[in-house]
Amino acid sequence: MTTRRIDVLDVLRGVAIVGTLGTNIWIFTSPAGPEGLLDALGQTGTVETFLRFLANGKFLALLTLLFGVGLELQYRSAARRGAPWPGWYLWRAGLLFLEGLIHYVLIFEFDVLMGYALTSIIVAYLIGRSDRAVRAWMITVGSVFTVLVGLVTLALAYGRAGMAPPAAAPSTLFSEGSYLDQVAARIELIGVYRIEAVFIVPMGIVLFLLGSRLMRAGVFEESGRGAVLRRKLMVIGFGVGAPLNLLTSFAGETWFLVDRYLLPPLVALGLLALVTTLVHRMAGAPGLLRRGLTNVGRTALSCYVFQNLAAAALCYGWGLGLAARFDGLRPWWVIAAWAGVCALFMTLSTLWLRRFERGPLELVWQWAYMAPQSHLQTNDKVMDNSIKR
Repeated sequence: MTTRRIDVLDVLRGVAIVGTLGTNIWIFTSPAGPEGLLDALGQTGTVETFLRFLANGKFLALLTLLFGVGLELQYRSAARRGAPWPGWYLWRAGLLFLEGLIHYVLIFEFDVLMGYALTSIIVAYLIGRSDRAVRAWMITVGSVFTVLVGLVTLALAYGRAGMAPPAAAPSTLFSEGSYLDQVAARIELIGVYRIEAVFIVPMGIVLFLLGSRLMRAGVFEESGRGAVLRRKLMVIGFGVGAPLNLLTSFAGETWFLVDRYLLPPLVALGLLALVTTLVHRMAGAPGLLRRGLTNVGRTALSCYVFQNLAAAALCYGWGLGLAARFDGLRPWWVIAAWAGVCALFMTLSTLWLRRFERGPLELVWQWAYMAPQSHLQTNDKVMDNSIKR
């Protein structure tokens, strides 16, 4: 049962990583890059809008739920060992924040790891509390978050109705600028690009806690109660969330926040349930796709960073510059770029795991996590020996 659950989680993480690129690829392939975010994710045609609807926000929410599941597993592990909580988990959160900061500065403006790190510190102090307390936190934070998104959406609607902003000159930073120019822009505009944390952190608190509680409720179990729970989640996700999300996808830029942060978590619940059910029903040796997704899930951190680096090298001016060169071939070349990058990191992760148990960044991260603990344990042994003498 435990091995089966781990297999499910690996596949789900792989799906989430592949799906996040399905959103980010539209930013990378825009000639304006991240500076043209609203244009990159706005309504630009029926086909392209529908394609963006399939990924926008849903896999970010799925990844967030899975971070909550991972936090639950860490909490259980500490409880089994009798270790203090959150204890060394706070060091893990610090390393995650540092990883996110490096990723932001060197690679991608819309990194989520920094937001996850801040969220995990908060949730680490909540995860072991009673179900009643956790439920109160989820309802309170979720309500405040919903009101925030609603107010900002109203402000956007009123602002767009009240004035038409002057057209800005197209930016050439990402189509013609150097790599160092882009790094400097990220440092200079960190307050602008990191504003997403205002939405990521409260959404993350709710979804981290929800992921933890879903695991406790048996959502990953190959059992009767697991099957019933998954059916309910699929009804919520695909019967309620998806139709509403489809409407907001075509409603224009004013509904951007609802379209990305409010409705996609409902769809993500359906995706989590659907993928888990499909994996449980699979028999025999894994096929090529399932092996690829599993290996991506096992090297999720490395693949997340790599996919953004590969997409930047493919699209930006300091690389192959395909965003500006193939702009007239949207949306079809965007799909090809997404599929190509996904196939590449699926292949690389599979080859890497033939020799190593963890991905390259996971190995570095594990060393950084264990190094101070080993050092302290060595010092404790030295002190004990000195006392005995």
